[in-house]
Amino acid sequence: MDPVSENPSSFQPKRPALSWGVKIKRKLKSVAPFLGRFRPLVGQCCHQCTPESLGLKLLRNTPPLGFQNLTCVNETHTGYRGWLVRRVCCLLFVWGCEVHPSPAGDIRHRACSPDETKAMEQVMPEVRSHLGRLLTITQTFISPWLLRLVSWMLLKFFSLIFCSVQVNLNQMAALHRATQLKYPLVYVCVRQSGIDQALICLTLFCHNLRVPYTIYPAHFRQTWLRSILQRLGVILLPEGCGSERDAKMDSLYSPVMTSFIGELLREGAAVSVGICMSGGHSGQWLARVHQAISDGLVPDVSVVPVGISYDCLPRYFTRPQAGLMSALRFAISLLKGDHRGSVRIHFAQAFSLKEMCESGKCRVDGGRPLQDLLLTAILHDRMDTIFSQKDVSWLLPPAVMPELSPADRQQTIALTLHLMYSSTTSMAIMSTSLVSCLLLHKHRKGVRVSMLCRDICWLLEEVLFRNTDVGYGGSLVGLVHHALSLLRPYLLLAAAPPTGEPIIAPRPDPDSLLILSQHCDSLTHVFIHEAVGACAVSAMLSEVVGCGGGGDLEFDVVLGQEELTEKSLQLTHLLSPGFIPPCQTAHGFALDVVDSMVRCGVLVMEEVQKDTPVCDFMKRQGVLSWAVSDNPDQSSDSDCEEPDARSYKLSQPSQCPELLFFLCSLLSVRLRALCWALESLHYLPSPITERDCLSQLHAHLKNRAQLDKDLPEFDGQREDVYLDVSPLFSQCAHKEKLLQFFKQFMYN
Repeated sequence: MDPVSENPSSFQPKRPALSWGVKIKRKLKSVAPFLGRFRPLVGQCCHQCTPESLGLKLLRNTPPLGFQNLTCVNETHTGYRGWLVRRVCCLLFVWGCEVHPSPAGDIRHRACSPDETKAMEQVMPEVRSHLGRLLTITQTFISPWLLRLVSWMLLKFFSLIFCSVQVNLNQMAALHRATQLKYPLVYVCVRQSGIDQALICLTLFCHNLRVPYTIYPAHFRQTWLRSILQRLGVILLPEGCGSERDAKMDSLYSPVMTSFIGELLREGAAVSVGICMSGGHSGQWLARVHQAISDGLVPDVSVVPVGISYDCLPRYFTRPQAGLMSALRFAISLLKGDHRGSVRIHFAQAFSLKEMCESGKCRVDGGRPLQDLLLTAILHDRMDTIFSQKDVSWLLPPAVMPELSPADRQQTIALTLHLMYSSTTSMAIMSTSLVSCLLLHKHRKGVRVSMLCRDICWLLEEVLFRNTDVGYGGSLVGLVHHALSLLRPYLLLAAAPPTGEPIIAPRPDPDSLLILSQHCDSLTHVFIHEAVGACAVSAMLSEVVGCGGGGDLEFDVVLGQEELTEKSLQLTHLLSPGFIPPCQTAHGFALDVVDSMVRCGVLVMEEVQKDTPVCDFMKRQGVLSWAVSDNPDQSSDSDCEEPDARSYKLSQPSQCPELLFFLCSLLSVRLRALCWALESLHYLPSPITERDCLSQLHAHLKNRAQLDKDLPEFDGQREDVYLDVSPLFSQCAHKEKLLQFFKQFMYN
């Protein structure tokens, strides 16, 4: 990654031309490129669900082929040389790429069988007209000349808003090997912006791979724009449907699209699907892909999770607004040159969808509602129910694709969860994520640039140790300069006397904190085991303080493995989808949490005699003990070979363990949002629609964020759903217990 070639003085306009960027370069020495140290192999498929696909070894790290910047096209990418070629090399490159066209006429007739056509002619004109509008979607095809033209325009466009769009050439070679299996490819990414799937299509086009049909459930009123997108293989919502929810409620929409996707896969076309993390939207498209295998249209499908990481994504793409005027306003904003971050695209190894579904490992059946899992532990301090799995049927409710059988519905939900997890773990960590995470969760009150650089090196090592790739390279000075240049609207800068070294702190306004928090999400996924474990340790230490009559936290405490696992398991059930693959139980994840706390150095094994109860609270004044459970192995599905419970201690009991508090802070935003939402329930009328409930909660939490200088994120809402406060939590005592349950995991 090259240092950003912007004037560093823009960070502190009132100071002379000698800016903080120059001071960094004077005070710090350049170090070897980070990427030269270690390049982890990311994107391997699941060894439990798809062992045969993993055994194919399509994804290889040797020999290292390096990276390619898609937007950097020169004459070496063409078969020509000369002065004129250098001027039109991008156009020559695009026209030299291979395009796999698709027939435009047969799909519509195959998607609608002869019997359905006859039935269509006999129905009322209104129904026939509506079905005709639905069938216009099946006229989607890929025009070679239009694809080349738009690809050339996208290369120019992305070069304006990004300094680079990097792809791993080893992963592209793995995709070429996957095409030799003769199965259609389905690319699945976590939807972050409106350009995610455009980047995927452009990458595949530039590497002579089949450009997929893109499922983009959006409504465009302009007929000419719909026509262009359909000729590029973009599958849009039917005319007259204002949202994806409206289309789902149409009884004719689902059968038509299921048949259309099946016919596309049968002719060998690739498909690109985006999944929304907040609610698992677009899971019905994965059900249609699986249905094509069940119906025998294709023998199998190769699924490719895709992870896309942005340094700094323009706000227009996070909340796109269809329309010519909004696009024009965004084009004008490009002239300011504010958004010049980089993009890293990771294509994980392709795996067999049929193998994953038939392995029996990827499943979510038998889950229980969240209240059934946690209420007995919260209200009655009983842990017999927390070892069950959490129900996630809301990811694909029965109203969506009602023709699915219960088994197929559960299978689709499990597949959606697994692809959320695979796509997220394939993402690279960008420089802005490291800086934002350190400023929010380690140096909230400000930090000197020299100390920030040292912490970046430490955090980088921790990320690479967890087999996660980073999306940058170069010197430490260039890294810090680049990240701070992109984040400068959300930071405060000052000079520390007497040396004048820059001090950096996050702006306290909620909008800036929200942007920085969004940059931290990728690191939360990387450290999720350690974050859950740190919060569990904090909760146990708080209980020890409560048993001892209050006071400061005491760190010289023996923590029992069983109690630590139970605390981790309780917090695990509160995590949103995407953190745990469905092939792993929540209890198994909690056991991994305890092991990860030992690996990262927060906990150390403690030898305790069998007749000594744990958890022991050791003070000079005396000993306060917790009684051992009569049946420590009840309801446990642990595969641990050692029957005796282990005990642990903090590795730094004599001083405040800084790493422990940093890890606790990673989940503080989510936990604080739960506390605030619970405290504001008595302000809401009941019953209330879910849309109004979220709107009023958002207003209340934003007011709290102004005071506490923190801001949580919010998911989408559904209409026509009414909410009411449970009678159980109308009682103040029960509400207080639930509030304390959330607060125990937060270190203040």
